[in-house]
Amino acid sequence: MSVDTKEKPVKVSAVEVFKQESQHLLEPIPQELADDNPFFGKASIQLLKHHGTYQQDNRDDRKAKGKTYSFMVRTAIPGGKLGSEQLLAELDLCDEVGNTTLRITTRQGLQLHGILKSDLKQTIRRINEIQLSTLAACGDVERNVMCSPAPYHGDPVYDQMQTLADEIALHLRPHTRAYHTLWLTDDETGEKQRVGGGPEVEPIYGPTYLPRKFKTGIGLPGDNSADIYSQDLGLLALCEDWNIVGYNMVVGGGFGTTPSAKKTFPAIAQPMCFVTPEQVLDVTTAIVKVQRDFGNRADRKVARLKYLIHNWGLDRFKLKVEEYLGSSLEPPQLVVVQDHNDCMGWREQGDGRWFYGLNVENGRIKDEGSYRLKSALREICSALRPPLRLTPHQSILFCDLNESDRPQLESILRSHGVPLSEDFSNARRWAMACPALPTCGLAITESERLLPSLIDQLEKELDQLGLAGEVFTTRMTGCPNGCARPYNSDIGLVGKSAGKFTIFLGGRIQGDRLNFIYKDKVPEAEVVPSIVSVFRYFKEARQEDEAFGDFCNRIGAVNLLAQCDT
Repeated sequence: MSVDTKEKPVKVSAVEVFKQESQHLLEPIPQELADDNPFFGKASIQLLKHHGTYQQDNRDDRKAKGKTYSFMVRTAIPGGKLGSEQLLAELDLCDEVGNTTLRITTRQGLQLHGILKSDLKQTIRRINEIQLSTLAACGDVERNVMCSPAPYHGDPVYDQMQTLADEIALHLRPHTRAYHTLWLTDDETGEKQRVGGGPEVEPIYGPTYLPRKFKTGIGLPGDNSADIYSQDLGLLALCEDWNIVGYNMVVGGGFGTTPSAKKTFPAIAQPMCFVTPEQVLDVTTAIVKVQRDFGNRADRKVARLKYLIHNWGLDRFKLKVEEYLGSSLEPPQLVVVQDHNDCMGWREQGDGRWFYGLNVENGRIKDEGSYRLKSALREICSALRPPLRLTPHQSILFCDLNESDRPQLESILRSHGVPLSEDFSNARRWAMACPALPTCGLAITESERLLPSLIDQLEKELDQLGLAGEVFTTRMTGCPNGCARPYNSDIGLVGKSAGKFTIFLGGRIQGDRLNFIYKDKVPEAEVVPSIVSVFRYFKEARQEDEAFGDFCNRIGAVNLLAQCDT
């Protein structure tokens, strides 16, 4: 009897097939880009993510108009660093081809919404003309690399982190020519508007890229604003004498989850090794390649790096990384994250100049009624032309300002009805939400449109309790995928079913601890009362100087419910 020794083919997901047949993210996009339909087919929808755009429809209009298709276009901006001219150009685009708003993302990028398919090419081309790019802002590749945006020019550590963010982004950028072919080629002459693309190979990613998205963040023990423990790869900078001497690498963070699928879960990254600055790119490449070769390509629900590490264990994963690297790795150093610097308000840069951090509620830049942030930004960028930084909490920093610029900047903001950062309560300043409805196809509930009114209610209650000065993070998402990072915050509000939310408690502002489910399927009207009952107990039973998240973590869900759910 003969024995069949051939290996059985591994079944892969439909998205893997799309990537395999795409000729490095190209086909069948060109044909569909040129047709008269306002939408793309299934394969192109998945491939377009790698080019920085998602197909969406306005769910508010579905009953009256059916599906009205448009596109979100995301610009990847490592560390959130850009210039005034670049922001002005993005504002022009949001008015000319978008829905008149621009959004700062939770990964320090920018998003245009409401772009029609017929305007997609000119939108992406114009973004590239201002020396920005949408390539790899989405998709199964390295996403926008985050780092602390603080422009403390008197401390070289911050410039070193920004330089590393730029280097990682460039090193892991896809090499495919498809991006230039699709978006940067003149339709009449066929000539490319910008040199680039390289050979039609992917030396790091291979022909089918990664099994799922890959996220990286860089932080400091005293400034984890980049939320490194929520990332696939986090780099915690260790410093001596105003210089970075190395990084603790933490791996396997990620917050996307599907509650109905018990195999899925949010995870905090685990410390794996210590590396010198010179080792970072090589070790990062090895980690990415291990995920490329061993990540789950059959089931996208469990395709992130956190599941590979969960299945293998950290020790086995580290051994495989060392095998790919060709050398052993040092154990991580014992370091504790201590703080999160949101950079709001006036701060000295250390070089004789100042920066100002402006809180932007949920990252939405718009003119609406008496609130005219978009117009204020146009005036500031035109008159003062400051370098800019976008923060991981969806806000904006105006950099390199002279002390004499302070009255003018504040006057511009106030004359446009824009509150200064010091006018915000702590509850609002430390809150953020994902867009959710009406544009996100995954949203179950409201998020961005609902959170401001919930904060209104919470502010009043905290004032009455004498707790308005407490600092805690509130993060809200319209579904469990975790785009606004709700699973390590003091308070997480996650859409569970229509009009109902899961309330998570017990994370902390430092970002290195998961929270826990306090209550599930809470109706919208009961969300704030449920949280306020915990704050009442917190006021009575907290230890000296204990933070809200630490209190909830110490007491635990069972005891909190026993004391507060009355």
